[in-house]
Amino acid sequence: MDTNFRKTPLIELRLWRQFLAVAEELHFGRAAQRLSMTQPPLTQAIAQLEVLLGLRLFDRTKRSVQLTAAGAALVPEARDLLARAQALPAYARASADGEAGRLRLAFVSTAGFDLLPRWVRAFREQYPKVQLELIEATGDVQLQAFERGEIDAGFMLHSPGFAPPGLASRRISQDPLVVAIPEQSELAGQTAPALKDLLAQPLVIFPRRILPSLYDAIFAMYHGAGNLPRVAQEAIQMQTIVNLVSAGLGVAWVPESVRQFQRPGVVYRSAAAGAVRSGSRAAGVVVPGCETSLVWPAASANPALARFMAFIDSSTG
Repeated sequence: MDTNFRKTPLIELRLWRQFLAVAEELHFGRAAQRLSMTQPPLTQAIAQLEVLLGLRLFDRTKRSVQLTAAGAALVPEARDLLARAQALPAYARASADGEAGRLRLAFVSTAGFDLLPRWVRAFREQYPKVQLELIEATGDVQLQAFERGEIDAGFMLHSPGFAPPGLASRRISQDPLVVAIPEQSELAGQTAPALKDLLAQPLVIFPRRILPSLYDAIFAMYHGAGNLPRVAQEAIQMQTIVNLVSAGLGVAWVPESVRQFQRPGVVYRSAAAGAVRSGSRAAGVVVPGCETSLVWPAASANPALARFMAFIDSSTG
């Protein structure tokens, strides 16, 4: 145990109230009357406080009471201490109701393009006593953070219906995938490029470990059309993927919300509907979609999280 901690006196709030009354009145008699007590016990209480602190707080004469430099320095601190102590019961009730407390919220980068900024701004305005901590993290990093108890909830991207097992989830939005194309590509000049032409291009994609369900869905689309994806480059963040597309490394399948990330040298297109010829037959290949879900441990008892989910319900209802 810290020996300095053992030597630190534990001073009751009652003594600080009495100190503050004398400091503001600069008269023991008036201070005692204000505290609804007699003067001798008040004098003894101030003497006790000075002994506990090991310094004088007041210079006393028969005619006057004046604060010492140390006593004057303690006045604003004592006021703040007593004000915070008085506010504790209300804060405890607010925390139990989810109107105060802490919420550690992770999010994938795609959630930061549209939904998250609007919700965070509105939630903070409505519940200013909730300490909202935002952590940008890919899905795999979020899962590790859940295991370590470092986050309370997270916005994750995944294929429809493939929210991470072992966590409670609520679907927030559903997006089709669009394709980011280098501006210098001939396909960029087409309003809706043919899927077979898009599937023939080099691919820029995220590593499977960070988004396995969507990675597998994209690869299944290629395989369904009889194509083997030619992965030119992998990158973790969607912004980085789009930047690599602008450098001409290939095309990338991204959620439609990424259209809001306007990068020179990149255009976004939806693939033309229609069959893709695979060998001697025409295969009906469908471009997959994706979902964003809010996920959290099913056993969570954080009232601030419940308040945030109720807020989302009211915002999307």
